[in-house]
Amino acid sequence: MSGVYFLPLGVRAAIVAINKLQRTPDTLWFRLLGRGKVQIQAVNELVALLRENLLRRNVLEMVYRWRISVMTQTDLTEDDQELIMNLTEAYQEARAAAVQEGVEQGQRQVVENLLRFRFGSVDEELSRVVDNLLQLAPDDFARFLLELSSLSREELLAIFNSH
Repeated sequence: MSGVYFLPLGVRAAIVAINKLQRTPDTLWFRLLGRGKVQIQAVNELVALLRENLLRRNVLEMVYRWRISVMTQTDLTEDDQELIMNLTEAYQEARAAAVQEGVEQGQRQVVENLLRFRFGSVDEELSRVVDNLLQLAPDDFARFLLELSSLSREELLAIFNSH
């Protein structure tokens, strides 16, 4: 692989020239540790990964923890400042996504609890209703939650099966 230079076998070591590594998912972590254009490109690749990507989640979580510890220091190196600047967008996006995910999980739990209380359990049909309810605009969502106590199971299913 270009960018990896092995020393003699007895030494059991290698030198990695981060700026010479190929742009592949396997080298992304190393390239994030690079500088300048190499690091910026790696950050862009990281941000472009799907939110569900495990590497993306893990790296951004480590960045989050590292950023907290680094931000308390008053004498940041130029490299630290550059890395913080390069990762700020990815960090902010990941935090916003985490907050949104928490809100959605909370809403889902509230709706499922209301349906469970109202109808005894949440089966597959009611689970689809939950999914549809969560797609509603906030005003419609709130209105539906208020009306839920007056709807029968059949009425509720009919409303969402007609959409």
